[in-house]
Amino acid sequence: MATATNPSTFSPENVKNKTTETASGVTDKAKQVASNLGQRAEDAKQAVGGGIKSLADTIRDKGPQEGMFGTATSSIAEGLENSAQYIQEEGFSGIAEDVTNLIRRNPIPALIVGVGLGFIVARATMRR
Repeated sequence: MATATNPSTFSPENVKNKTTETASGVTDKAKQVASNLGQRAEDAKQAVGGGIKSLADTIRDKGPQEGMFGTATSSIAEGLENSAQYIQEEGFSGIAEDVTNLIRRNPIPALIVGVGLGFIVARATMRR
């Protein structure tokens, strides 16, 4: 049942060529996957930014326009619009980079926040 193989198919040159072809194919596929992921991330950042902007517009339109609550509504809507613009301009990789830099500049407060969040998650998920 074994098939006869031609010894020349296993020559160093043929193996090298086959390896190069396979590596080239894998590289092309990886580039294609990376491109698709990049496009999806771009679409997601636009969708998230657009959703936050829409929420800001809704809050501005439906919220109180005058008085203390009007000022609060305006401030919240403005903050959401700024957040939407930031997400659309920087993207998620920019946000991750900014958070990383913030943690590097302020390690102790970041540690305290992390411990606090861990405590809250543990309390929320604890069995009773």
